Amino acid sequence: MKKIINLDINGQSQEVTVAPHQTLLQVLRDELGLLGTKKGCDTGGCGCCTVQVDGKAMYSCMIFAMSAQGKKITTVEGLAESAVLDPVQQAFIETGAVQCGYCTCGMIMTIKAYLSSNNSRVPSDLEARQAIAGNLCRCTGYQKIVDAIRLAATRRIATGSQKG
Repeated sequence: MKKIINLDINGQSQEVTVAPHQTLLQVLRDELGLLGTKKGCDTGGCGCCTVQVDGKAMYSCMIFAMSAQGKKITTVEGLAESAVLDPVQQAFIETGAVQCGYCTCGMIMTIKAYLSSNNSRVPSDLEARQAIAGNLCRCTGYQKIVDAIRLAATRRIATGSQKG
């Protein structure tokens, strides 16, 4: 039996009708048209569906939409302000960390959450790799993604910004 719920997505209240078995991923893509959140394995193993729920990186394929009520959900579409990219998005472009792009949005959301909780220093290559351990990429070999993490962290510290 479907139910009407309200979700806080990217700072906006969204009223949607969902079935009890629908995942947050399904609602984001199929009901709200937020296609930046990708469907990959659908079992929590690849990370391309990662969003932030109350500031924590989470696989949206593993969360029932009904359980997301009352939580603040951020997708990759909610990161840029006006025409200005988020610092992590910009770092991905500058380091060439985007190839096929399928994992990119999930990686960015994971990195945003990681940098928000570790905002006082630039992570080592090993720490950066550990931070994205739940996200798979088949194209880049990960080094450019690690470079993007370190660039975004360096800029965050240099500007004293709490973003990215």
